[in-house]
Amino acid sequence: MNIIVVTGELASPTAKKIAKKSKENVIVHVAETQIAAFLTPRKIIKELKEKRRKELKEADIILTPGLMKKSADEIKEELKIPTFKGPRDVADLGFVIEILNKIELSTTEAADKLIEEEKLKNALKFIEKFENDEKTIQKLLEKPHNIKVRNLPVGEDFPMRVLGEIANAPLLSEEELIWKCNYFLDNGADMIDIGMVAGEDYSHKIPELISILRKEIGDKPLSIDTLSPNEIKIAIENNIDLVLSLDLGNCDELIPLLKNKNIPAVLLPTDFKKNIVPHTPDERISTMEKLMEKAKSIEFFGDLILDPVNSISIVDSIIACKKFKETHPYPLFFGVGNVSELLDADSTGLNALISGIAMELRASVLFTPDESGKCWNSVYELAIASKMMFLAKHRGSIAKDLGINLITFKDRKKHQYEEIKVEIEESEKLSQKIPTTIANKEPKFVMDKKGSFKIKVEHGTRYDKSKIVVTHYKKGNPTLIIEGHSASKIYNEILKKELISRFEHGAYLGSELQKAEIAMIQSKEYIQDFELFKKPFILE
Repeated sequence: MNIIVVTGELASPTAKKIAKKSKENVIVHVAETQIAAFLTPRKIIKELKEKRRKELKEADIILTPGLMKKSADEIKEELKIPTFKGPRDVADLGFVIEILNKIELSTTEAADKLIEEEKLKNALKFIEKFENDEKTIQKLLEKPHNIKVRNLPVGEDFPMRVLGEIANAPLLSEEELIWKCNYFLDNGADMIDIGMVAGEDYSHKIPELISILRKEIGDKPLSIDTLSPNEIKIAIENNIDLVLSLDLGNCDELIPLLKNKNIPAVLLPTDFKKNIVPHTPDERISTMEKLMEKAKSIEFFGDLILDPVNSISIVDSIIACKKFKETHPYPLFFGVGNVSELLDADSTGLNALISGIAMELRASVLFTPDESGKCWNSVYELAIASKMMFLAKHRGSIAKDLGINLITFKDRKKHQYEEIKVEIEESEKLSQKIPTTIANKEPKFVMDKKGSFKIKVEHGTRYDKSKIVVTHYKKGNPTLIIEGHSASKIYNEILKKELISRFEHGAYLGSELQKAEIAMIQSKEYIQDFELFKKPFILE
């Protein structure tokens, strides 16, 4: 196949290197521009006609830069050669060329974006097909490590189920309770947990809590998190689907009630009545075995208690889980929030890693309260991580290039060294030719005669239900509200309505609106005029 790849000067060394290694006949046309994204269809047509007449006669396909803003249709029509957008990153060019016969490229969408979308579609299709295979599910439920919670199959043969805890549920208003429930559901929770208040008896509120939440969750399982026998009894009477938790201090009076209603429970290797909490892996397992003997008439999950970093021992708690699964067939409960909520680090990578450990331990449930700011969106992260680990397990691969990922702040790949080297060289050349100045002064504030703006972000139960709200004020009075998801669209609306008159006001608005959009996407708190991210620590 004869392929013409159009690129700019900065990306050309990498493109040429890839072309040399390709099995196809790849001609790299280096356009008269530093940056490939600045190319237009007319410029490409003009250059190819002038400089690549011979190659055009033999070309089977033309690949333009993926970052080119306009469609490649004009090139295709003018030159009568199939023309499509290549990848956004030239480093992906080799992979795109390899699979040209396997994918349908686009004149409007970058090739790597199409590949990512195809991978995602295939990944979700695989999981959906598995979840809808009733015959296979019924067969898998016959195994002792799989059980049913309400109508949800749970166990090591299924994707790890995410259980979101509504912490301190009795203290929330009905509106807050419903919002938190829908926030969990919208972000992928498989089950919802009613978190009770430790040391308090709110059993009188349980029927109402269950009633409210049942209307929101439909047929999804509902659990309750308490060790209080009284609260658990009321929950059982009101048809709770799962009890968190039984231990040696409350099991004797509750197991008959659970058996009668066929309700599963989570077992803890503790006796909180006697203030007994085992520490070593062997102590945890021996205590769990005593409790399992008592609970053999009901279905249950084993929770060996995942410890926070540097508390009792996160390592010992993981070893306990491993030893438990090596000798017992019962499903394992993994309290991810015990670690993420008690570690000052962003939750995204942490939840992915813990989910990977949970998958290797053959855990069945990932549990989190999704409570603090640093752990906000943990239910979403665990829902994605669960799918990633399920795919990795079934493909027998590492958890990479699955079509689903949890990369939010960084890039999957670094720039190629050759590109960086060229960019540095070009930057040095430019700095010698044109004057350079350092930006270090705060701009002088001058009120815009056309008014001012108040910007805020209203977070919904997930990103697509959130919005940026901009209120225009004239002489202290609100005159107009503009809402939207896109900083650029809101900015364009402001320009269209001629609501600004000063250049510096426009620059300020653009900066603040972009910060608001990032905050909306990442579920961060946005406060106008304040930094969105903390600056990194500088270690000297």
